[in-house]
Amino acid sequence: MTLSKNYLKNIYDPIQKPFTNYPKNLINFIIKKNNIKDNSRVLDVCCGRGEFLNEFILNGLEGHGVDIDDICLKYFPKIKYHQADLSKDPFPFEDNFFDVIFSKSVIEHFYYPESIIQESYRVLKPGGKIITLTPSWIHNKDSFYDDFTHKQPFNKTSIYDLHKIFQFKEIKADYFIQLP
Repeated sequence: MTLSKNYLKNIYDPIQKPFTNYPKNLINFIIKKNNIKDNSRVLDVCCGRGEFLNEFILNGLEGHGVDIDDICLKYFPKIKYHQADLSKDPFPFEDNFFDVIFSKSVIEHFYYPESIIQESYRVLKPGGKIITLTPSWIHNKDSFYDDFTHKQPFNKTSIYDLHKIFQFKEIKADYFIQLP
C-alpha cells in the first residue's frame, strides 16, 4: 500500500474525521459565489473521499474526480472516478473538457504544483473557472506542517502568480475563512 493510500485510509478515516455538513455548505457557497451553471462539467482534483464532488453532483453538475486512490467510490459510487498519480501523470482528460476545476487543500501537497495548474489550464474550457483553495501561509504558518505531507506553502501573491504564469485570466486571490 502506498503512502497516498495510507494517507486517505488513516488520516481521513470516517471514525477520526466523520462526514459533516461542511462540504454541502462550502459547495453551495462556491456555486453561488461563482455563478456556476447547472449541468456544468466539474473536475475535483485529488477528490479524496469524494464528499465535495458529491455535493457538486447533488447540485445538478456533472462531477468527475481524479485521484491516486479510488476511496471516493466506497462512499459515493456514482462519482465518475479517474485514476492518476498527479505527481507524475497528466490529467486523464482531453483538452478543453471541463467548465469548472475545483481543488481544496491539494496543491500544497506537491513539490511542483505548477504541473497541476498547467494540466488544469489544458483541460479547462475557454472561459471556464478554476477554484483553487489552499491553506494560507499567513494564517496557518504555526500549524501548516502539522500535516507532514504539506510541501509548498502559499499566500495571496504566490497563488495569484502561480495561476498568472499559466495564462489564467481575471485571477482573484483572496483569503478565505473556512466555514464552520
